[in-house]
Amino acid sequence: MAGQNHHFVRYAPEQVPYAIDRYVNETNRLYGVLNRRLEGRDWVADEYSIADMAIYPWVVPHEAQQQKLDDFPNLKRWFTAMQQRPAVIKAYEKGAPWSSRPAVTEEGKKLLFGQKANP
Repeated sequence: MAGQNHHFVRYAPEQVPYAIDRYVNETNRLYGVLNRRLEGRDWVADEYSIADMAIYPWVVPHEAQQQKLDDFPNLKRWFTAMQQRPAVIKAYEKGAPWSSRPAVTEEGKKLLFGQKANP
């Protein structure tokens, strides 16, 4: 759902208010699910696991997703704990040279969006 949020908010060639609202709201709902799941526990699956590793990168661009972590205190606590993990710090430092570039260029959009199967 966050991927659809990114597409319609950031990459779609035209702004479609219904689509933007739909996926911004769905992202918000899922942040709420995650916030409730993290109530009373440090990690998504009780112990630090691949679940935390898989979810974290989808929460990193929360501002671009039009989400406020202050609205989700358990998620915010978890997000801060994730940011402070040495492996996460190392990974994001390693990716720093690429993180300032656009995620999708105009050429990339042609490859990613609108393709169909070639039977």
